[in-house]
Amino acid sequence: MAKKERLVAAIENGTVIDHIPADKTFQVVSLLGLQDETNPVTIGYNYPSKKVGKKGIIKVFDRFFTDDEISRLSVVAPKVVLNIIRNYEVVEKKTVDTPDELKGIVKCNNPKCITNNEPMQTYFHVEDGILTCHYCEKEQDISRVELC
Repeated sequence: MAKKERLVAAIENGTVIDHIPADKTFQVVSLLGLQDETNPVTIGYNYPSKKVGKKGIIKVFDRFFTDDEISRLSVVAPKVVLNIIRNYEVVEKKTVDTPDELKGIVKCNNPKCITNNEPMQTYFHVEDGILTCHYCEKEQDISRVELC
């Protein structure tokens, strides 16, 4: 059986973000600041996917993301798959899950919340896709949040 042709070229070292819902691809680029990246970045968009219908894929050469960046990513595109590549081989593969707490990532949608009126970091508890502000207890759906 013939091997399938790769839609996007392999990378030697770096991170591949796969299974991004297609409509979130450029939000992920912006969220991770990839438009300012000095290393090569490949962005694929609207590829067919059994998991999400149409997907985006981003390959970032010689870049590995921090836990904080991954937490931010989980808000915009939960369940994406990160593939860590070294010497053209996938050495680690992990599905991004939203953590139980988010700090400094999402704005509170309550205009009276202290985080919108004082210079302090937001802090949310996450349960079943609902974010609850630690300070004012206002709830918001994770799919409708605004990032800080």
